[in-house]
Amino acid sequence: MITRKSKAKRIVLKISGEAMMGSLGFGIDPEVNDSIAGEIKEARKGGVEIAIVIGGGNIFRGVKAASGGMDRATADYMGMLATMLNGLALQDALERQGVLTRVMTAIDMRQLAEPYIRRRALRHLEKGRVVIFVCGTGNPYFTTDTAAALRAVEMGADMIMKATKVDGVYSKDPMKFKDAKKFNKLTYMDVLEKQLKVMDATAISLCMDNNLPVVVFNMTKKGNIGRAVKGLPIGTVIS
Repeated sequence: MITRKSKAKRIVLKISGEAMMGSLGFGIDPEVNDSIAGEIKEARKGGVEIAIVIGGGNIFRGVKAASGGMDRATADYMGMLATMLNGLALQDALERQGVLTRVMTAIDMRQLAEPYIRRRALRHLEKGRVVIFVCGTGNPYFTTDTAAALRAVEMGADMIMKATKVDGVYSKDPMKFKDAKKFNKLTYMDVLEKQLKVMDATAISLCMDNNLPVVVFNMTKKGNIGRAVKGLPIGTVIS
């Protein structure tokens, strides 16, 4: 198990779609996209292998559409397509900064990206490429958090780094409640029993079953991805 003092060799970075839109309220903010790419580029300098699972909530949210009456499976597939847009945008930003990448999709779209094949993804990582996983697990009813946990286990990652807009996990929304308490460390059962809105229960259970640590940190602070990769004290560690 990785600790705060040990350096990761391979990580899965989970980036929400909301992080891509910055302050725009919708879509992809080019400056934020370039900034995320720069952070990833810097974090790779120590030789860490980075895979990314990206969400699509800045473009379309399947759960919200389903709550409005849309068929849930259809809504989820539309959400998966939104992750492809984000993945291609991040790939472009990374490659403009000289970082070789591969986008791999759980839904076959060969004109846009490689189909997800586990052994091929592993080879890409071993060759120093950043791999961006899009379209979740390829199945409706599963979130991109679950996709991140699944891909991290499949890739043999040392940890999942969940990028957020706050500096860890709190007892309640720190943006709304001044008395919100920050947790530096949590167990998987703490998250499930306290019903903390970190990752969905399926994702946390998968991490627990495979002893996969999760680091929740603030992505908006420059250098935080690199700090988390190096095992420095940052955010909240779930293990």
